[in-house]
Amino acid sequence: MKISCSKSALLSGIQTVIRALPAKSTMSIMECILINTNGGKITLTVNNLDLGIETIIEGNIESSGVVALDAKHFSDVIRKMPDSDSDIVIETDDNLTAFFRCEQSVQNMPGRSDDEFPYLPDLEKSDSIVISQLSLRELIRKTSFSIADISEDTPGQQTMRGELMEIKDNNIRMCSLDGHRISMCNMELRESYPYKKVIVPGKSLKELAKIIGGGAEDDVEIFFNPNHISFEYDNTKVVSRIIEGNFFDVNKMLVGDYETKVKINKKKLNECLDRSTIYVREGDKKPIILDIKDDSISIKINSAIGSMNENVPASKSGKDMIIGFNPRFVIDALNVIDDEEIELDFVNSKAPCFIKKEDMSYVYVVLPVTISAV
Repeated sequence: MKISCSKSALLSGIQTVIRALPAKSTMSIMECILINTNGGKITLTVNNLDLGIETIIEGNIESSGVVALDAKHFSDVIRKMPDSDSDIVIETDDNLTAFFRCEQSVQNMPGRSDDEFPYLPDLEKSDSIVISQLSLRELIRKTSFSIADISEDTPGQQTMRGELMEIKDNNIRMCSLDGHRISMCNMELRESYPYKKVIVPGKSLKELAKIIGGGAEDDVEIFFNPNHISFEYDNTKVVSRIIEGNFFDVNKMLVGDYETKVKINKKKLNECLDRSTIYVREGDKKPIILDIKDDSISIKINSAIGSMNENVPASKSGKDMIIGFNPRFVIDALNVIDDEEIELDFVNSKAPCFIKKEDMSYVYVVLPVTISAV
């Protein structure tokens, strides 16, 4: 194999596929990037069996071939090549040793055959939807923070490691939960589609969000298969296994009988909650207390390292209320909301708080902390 590419094209391709590298693996071949030019294109692939990423980069192919290179070593070699207008030439010999040449720099590293490399599965492409890259990235950003951080071996909770992706007519909804909070975000699609739902691993979605760079006019086509989901855009394909099981029925949480409703400036509330975290030590279960009155919310905390009592102006309808929360769970939700004013809805002091928009384009549910038990 002999190819030539610009340093920028190589680095961009490497940085895209390297997101699928496993944190640890018993198979060293999965720690490699596969360079394949047999299809007349320069294709880079990494696959850890749960998540695989493939991208095509620009360059010239003088002779075709396939070689697997240690991903981290390959990345370091290309990154430290001279910054030059000249292309980097990559050539392999009969022993699959890869030689890298650019200007006066010549380097080499051992390569491997593709005999054991896990190629991406060849998926059916009959069932798909189209969404803008911007919308998909926003859906992930606004929900992925509440995916449960649990081991793959934790029995009975595997669905919490992922997000529910649900399509109904021209609407897509993504939901995540971790036992303390629920995040839901809805967006409209340009077209209507048959109903479908899958649970996508959180790690796959978070890595996908890091490499999608397009805007509202740039599309992603999502293909659904019994065991996999595939995201295809530009010259890149991201394939993930799906999580089997039944996701929690979040619709059960969407009650409408609220005793107290509050409208408040998001920025002022967020800043006040952030100040309260100064008095919450790591592992401390002491909550911040929200004392909700007619024209303000008083945010209080009293811990071993100090105390705080601050009022934030608000507009309230319904009953006064005192309720406790872990401040970080509320802050995480506020950080992804773009609205200047938000609505907080409460059923009672022992029920969750609902942070939501009137059109239900987003809903964040945060469970309270029992004040008397602290």
